[in-house]
Amino acid sequence: MKVACFFCLVIGMMLIPINSVFANKDQNTFIVALDGTGDYKTIQEAVTACGAFSSTEKKIFIKNGVYKEKVLIDSFHANISLIGESKEKTILTYDNHAGQNFIGTFTSYTLKILGDHIKIENLTVENSAGRVGQAVALHVEGDYFVASKCRLLGNQDTLYAAGNNSRQYFNECFIAGTTDFIFGSATAVFDKCEIHSTTDSYITAANTPKESQFGFVFFDCVLTAEPGVKKVFLGRPWREYANVVFIRCFMGKHILPEGWHNWDKPEKEKTAFFAEFGNTGPGGDVSKRVKWAHNLKKSQVAEFELNKIFKVESKWLLDTTKL
Repeated sequence: MKVACFFCLVIGMMLIPINSVFANKDQNTFIVALDGTGDYKTIQEAVTACGAFSSTEKKIFIKNGVYKEKVLIDSFHANISLIGESKEKTILTYDNHAGQNFIGTFTSYTLKILGDHIKIENLTVENSAGRVGQAVALHVEGDYFVASKCRLLGNQDTLYAAGNNSRQYFNECFIAGTTDFIFGSATAVFDKCEIHSTTDSYITAANTPKESQFGFVFFDCVLTAEPGVKKVFLGRPWREYANVVFIRCFMGKHILPEGWHNWDKPEKEKTAFFAEFGNTGPGGDVSKRVKWAHNLKKSQVAEFELNKIFKVESKWLLDTTKL
């Protein structure tokens, strides 16, 4: 498997200084700026301007600022890239949470993506509701989704990787939360991401369909935590066939020796697939893992190639990240 080498080429082609966009701006490029120096002041306005069912990539460059918006990229949108000026200073934020004014988990999002071939890069997506229950920052259901060098911030349910047939790729992202903060039914790959726990709880809650061979796959990630956080599980099964694999990740001491939890439903131990290979760090020791978790063999890891995980040539990742 040559994930790292392949994406060195991809990421090298991705970053374009936002100031250079003005000199080369065309009808497929939009600028969002809070101070009025762009085409639009809000991200949603720019998304709407992209029109429906576009076969041409639309690039939305977002200048630094705090954009308090609830943004929807609907199912009739396609081929849109949201590109921030800087991931620390280009911030999309909202504060909905479950139980607030008829809001539920699945409507609490800050950014919801239903369209295919959508990409976000170099920005922060945040749910700022606080520790008040389920509050989604990023909700993705579209197919062929890419997030690169982004920060996804929240508490419970930060990232909803949804859609039974959705394929999602996260590269060099920082994802932080408290409980089940990476959850859903999508096939999602996390490559060289930092997964940051802010309280004792669970990282993943997969809802993998029975017919899916792969669920959440973590390659070469770093698992970190806030000071004082000491009891974090790698995951628990939201539904019976939850599928989560960590490969070559560094795990901090906050990861519990048993690693995985059955959500107090022992019957799920027979159907869930939780596995590891080649992990390091104080939390990467598998000698005391729950007996129903799996330690992959080298021959099994060879099956974890992007083309096999996504069941399509991974050239789509290269195509969708050419900026």
